[in-house]
Amino acid sequence: MKYRLYRWLLKMVAVWPLGMLYVLSDMVSFILHKVVGYRTDVVRRNLAMAFPEKDAAELYRIEKDFYRHFCDIFLETVKLSGMSEKEIDRRIHIRGVENINDALTRGRSVVLMLGHFGNWEWVTALARRISPDCVIAQIYHPLRNKDFNRIIVEMRSRFGTENIPMAKTLRRLLEINGQGRQFVCGFISDQRPFTPELKHWADFMGIDTPYVNGGEVIGRKLGTEFIYAECRPVRRGEYVIEISPLSPVDDDNENPYTRAFLHRLEQSIRSYPSFWLWSHNRWKRRR
Repeated sequence: MKYRLYRWLLKMVAVWPLGMLYVLSDMVSFILHKVVGYRTDVVRRNLAMAFPEKDAAELYRIEKDFYRHFCDIFLETVKLSGMSEKEIDRRIHIRGVENINDALTRGRSVVLMLGHFGNWEWVTALARRISPDCVIAQIYHPLRNKDFNRIIVEMRSRFGTENIPMAKTLRRLLEINGQGRQFVCGFISDQRPFTPELKHWADFMGIDTPYVNGGEVIGRKLGTEFIYAECRPVRRGEYVIEISPLSPVDDDNENPYTRAFLHRLEQSIRSYPSFWLWSHNRWKRRR
């Protein structure tokens, strides 16, 4: 019953024009930021650590713009589920998809590495431009609320994308590989490690940062190519998804592709600082 109610409500929201949704987003972001103070301590601490060179006024501007973008992400994701193909093409510009299709033509699967930057939920539209002969998948962490989890999976599956629970990633990709098929699998690789033992560290945003390396470990095991996806803003409601090869860091240290990804993501964040997920307690744990 709850599932049907949630689904109906989201369908109603999805038919609204984006302009109306952004009015709603502005109101909700004001409430989250100024009234509720949702995770403002985390956001301010993260921004101060990442941008020690910026003054208080500039940090506040980034903070304010972040809350607006944070609310935009949710409403844009709901809107994508009901958006026409024509509007998708008008709002999502994809560049460099040939880097993926060329790898598939050569018989190589692809690990697509991206961060919580821009609107990562809109990256699922990339599936429309990828060869239909491969399995297009993304890794996700199942929600505790089964009704919401079902709805999120359905929204993310609109373009034929398979959603793989995090705990089953290696097993499923090995299965696809064993069938002689190629896959393109998206890994959001800027998350804080879930395991209590932190093994891998890198300089990220000028901060000693623990990182997850699952995408690289699996990709190297299966002989994939590594590609970076940047979903950068053009204007409100319009993004460019830039697809480009990841060249490994040229040194003798571990996880050269993951560290190359973190370097590329840092460049993206420094160019558009309001568009990363600053409410995530990324630097909660230190070495």
